[in-house]
This record gives sequence, structure tokens and C-alpha cells, in this order.
Amino acid sequence: MRWPLFRVAVAERSMEPSLRPGDWLLVWRGLRPGRPPRLRPGLIVVAKHPGDPDMLLVKRAARLLPDGWWLDSDNRAAGAVDSRAFGVVTADQVEARVLVRYWPLKRG
Repeated sequence: MRWPLFRVAVAERSMEPSLRPGDWLLVWRGLRPGRPPRLRPGLIVVAKHPGDPDMLLVKRAARLLPDGWWLDSDNRAAGAVDSRAFGVVTADQVEARVLVRYWPLKRG
């Protein structure tokens, strides 16, 4: 059985200041197995890296193009890997959308 909710830890600085390394996210995979979650531009998503499907990326869905989603990093200065490096990701490579950052409770 595939659970519609799961958690993801942020490992890199590519989404700062929105998300920081060590943040934990609750993400929504959806109730429809085999179908990507419904998205709109501006949402933060979890996607499979096109060159390494075992690696998950946390990125912002910037825009929908005819062949898939363009994913951006919020912090380009961090040398982030996003669609500028690997191009558009197909809808089936988008695993989930981020619902909430649940840890840490407060930032110092």
C-alpha cells in the first residue's frame, strides 16, 4: 500500500530562506496511485532527479510547459541543481507537493 502522506528532510540550501537544511516537511503524494499530484505554479514540490531517479529534489514548480514542469530553486546563489541544469521534469517525475514544514517548530 502506498501512503498518500510522507515526510522529507531538507538537505541542501537551495530553497533558503523558505526552507533550510534540517527542516522536515510533510508532503502529499495523492490518493491516486500512478498519477502525479495536482500542482500549480508557485508550489514547492518533491521530484525525482531526471538523471538519478533515486535522488529526490525539493524545488518550486515555476511553470507548466507542454512537456512538463520547470523547477526552480529559491536560492540560486547556493549552486543549486534545478531545471536550469537538467531541464523540464515530466509530470510522473513529480512525487508530491509540500504541505507544511513541521520541524523545527520555531526558528532561531
